[in-house]
Amino acid sequence: MGIVAGLDSSSAFTRIVVCDTDTGAVLRQGYAPHPVDPKATEVDPQAWLLSLGEAAAGGLLEGVQAIGVAAQQHALIALDGQGSLVRAALSGNDKRAQVAAADLTDALGGRESWAKAVGCVPQAAQAVAKLRWLARNEPEAAKRTAGIVQAHDWLVWQLLGRPARRTTDRGAASGTGFWSAATGFYRPDLVELALGHQVALPEVLGPSDAAGTTPEGLLISAGTGETMAAAFGLGVGPGDAVVSLGASGSVMAVHHEALADPAGMITSFADATGRHLPVVHTSNAVRALRGTAEMLGAESLEELSALALKSTPGASGLVLLPYLEGERTPRLPHAAGTLAGLRRESMKPEHLARAAFEGMLCSLADALDVLRMRGVEVRRVFLLGAAAELPAVQAAAPAILGTQVVVPQPAEYAALGAARQAAWALGVSQGTLAAHTPPAWQGAAAQVFEPGEELAVGQAVRQQYIAIRDEIHPGAFGGGATS
Repeated sequence: MGIVAGLDSSSAFTRIVVCDTDTGAVLRQGYAPHPVDPKATEVDPQAWLLSLGEAAAGGLLEGVQAIGVAAQQHALIALDGQGSLVRAALSGNDKRAQVAAADLTDALGGRESWAKAVGCVPQAAQAVAKLRWLARNEPEAAKRTAGIVQAHDWLVWQLLGRPARRTTDRGAASGTGFWSAATGFYRPDLVELALGHQVALPEVLGPSDAAGTTPEGLLISAGTGETMAAAFGLGVGPGDAVVSLGASGSVMAVHHEALADPAGMITSFADATGRHLPVVHTSNAVRALRGTAEMLGAESLEELSALALKSTPGASGLVLLPYLEGERTPRLPHAAGTLAGLRRESMKPEHLARAAFEGMLCSLADALDVLRMRGVEVRRVFLLGAAAELPAVQAAAPAILGTQVVVPQPAEYAALGAARQAAWALGVSQGTLAAHTPPAWQGAAAQVFEPGEELAVGQAVRQQYIAIRDEIHPGAFGGGATS
């Protein structure tokens, strides 16, 4: 039996799982918070190392043969010619580059040009937009910048003793805005467009490659971003989509090719296995539930869920378009939410509660349809986030999303994905695994919900939503309703 470890360095903590290489069974775990505010937009990367050391204390890594690193995405670390920090890292939640992202979009000729070049349109979180912000707001720091890495790249580099060679993986590279998942190559011209000059970029490793070996003989795998690691830890594959229910929402699916979306609604990431993860974001998910709970005086989402279940599918004709913070899918940045279908019989708390859940799920179904219309097959949906445990979500989701819904038990999926990657790289180095065949670990324990006889009812709810959406926002999806 071999032993590997996976670590997840998020914006708030480091979590480490130590696993059996053959089965993926978790043998032990470690945890430590980061000694910084998780909402901070600028962070000294040394804080990540301090947290890592604390999480691994007490002999946690004893007997471990290989480590995989997953980390928060979009944290940009600028390095000078000697590999020293130019400034604090710009974290993924830094929104200051919104204007820079818009400038870059125009500078290359618009959204379609970016989608064709690198599979995504610049967003404030991405490295390419942060470089533009740095050049405009801190020109001296920009001039000193000779190399750039992201969080997981930096941690791998530190674990290996800061070698001359710096590496990344397809997943993290695909989120920079200057690496194309379709071609597998960087676009240095886009780095220069953003920063004003060329810089050293990390070598992009394949899914089963090793980044190197420590002097103590510990193999370090390529590593990846948190999203890609979580998908790998969940065990999703072709035909699977993952719907994340946060304040905002996201839908991603495993696909065999990168998708260039001229409308810019799809961000084309690469995954941790050699495939692709097209992602569609919505601006509103659980925030619509929380707003409705406050409106109705419900003290928790659980109370709102119980109230919603007193209503019936279709919420007595009430339809909530949950565009409370504008919307990304469809692209309606200045829209507001809409409550339609008010009649005397529908003006009851339970119907509004039900409409909030149905509106959130219909909005996410819109995002799923963006992928389906581009040829992405979706046979089942994994629902993630605390709201996935709510009975009202579980009751309505299969019929509205039109597919089997899987709600995995809570687990450290990003750390598990990093550990699985470490086991893969170790197996390849030992000749026990092929470079194209990851270890077959047991999938996530989960509840499974089928659409069943409610499918027709759920699709009727969906059509009711689409009718209102297209009446209030005609042409939002190119003039045609999704289905």
